[in-house]
Amino acid sequence: MPELPEVEVVRRGLERHTTGRRVLDVDVLGARSVRRHVGGGADFAARMRGLVLGGPRRRVKYLWVPLRTDAATDAATDAATDADDALLAHLGMSGQLLVQTHDSPVERHLRVRLMLDQGLDLRFVDQRTFGGLSISEGGAVLPAEVAHIARDPLDPAFDAEDLYARLRRRRTGIKRALLDQTLISGVGNIYADEALWRARLHYARPTETLRRAEVTRLLAAVHAVMVAALDEGGTSFDALYVDVNGVSGYFDRSLAVYGQEGEPCPRCGTPVRRDPFMNRSSYTCPRCQPRPRRGRW
Repeated sequence: MPELPEVEVVRRGLERHTTGRRVLDVDVLGARSVRRHVGGGADFAARMRGLVLGGPRRRVKYLWVPLRTDAATDAATDAATDADDALLAHLGMSGQLLVQTHDSPVERHLRVRLMLDQGLDLRFVDQRTFGGLSISEGGAVLPAEVAHIARDPLDPAFDAEDLYARLRRRRTGIKRALLDQTLISGVGNIYADEALWRARLHYARPTETLRRAEVTRLLAAVHAVMVAALDEGGTSFDALYVDVNGVSGYFDRSLAVYGQEGEPCPRCGTPVRRDPFMNRSSYTCPRCQPRPRRGRW
């Protein structure tokens, strides 16, 4: 399942290849993939034709592209206003946004095809069909559909002091807090485990016991993990996540604890432990991340 680094890799790819491109035609091949668009597939296609794609933006697993009728300011992301609509994409568990040439073979799970000028396609491919595309009315700056989601650690406007205050008011474990998209967004299961390992914090550590220095250390670890994952194109455990050119990420080769049960901790050599966690798993080093006496699981 793509997380923040993977979605940011896709956003950067779209920025390079589709910004300023005009939509010449649209094929909706799977109605489920435009189910969030109130007018349905035919309306989605009709409204997209002739529009120019602006600079893409992102919040967690949502991507949106400001839509313009002219090409004069389409390359300037900051030129978007609340009056402009946006193409909103949610990748779900297996959604892919691929940039292909018009004559490239059709993918098996192709759901929506936007034919752009200069011989390019923007294709939405989704095996499991949990993702989708829609037009967000007046959503060019911030779609209403994603306004409830907190900023992520890579966002320049992210407020670390506000997060510390909110964590102290919570009565939960730190990993649960990291996965709470109303507190901090973009930190999924993989990157939470990796950041907690870097910060030497156990996932069940009660948030109300965290000191300011520990939260600062944890946020630095989260940021470092995200940047490292971005540098390697994200994490791909299977073919469901690829960038816009169909290339897999390689951060899975650099994982310290996630998925490494029984393997030596890269820092101290202690075998990595796996615990059940919220219908998933948590991976820790028992020595570097000792269990709290009164944890919140």
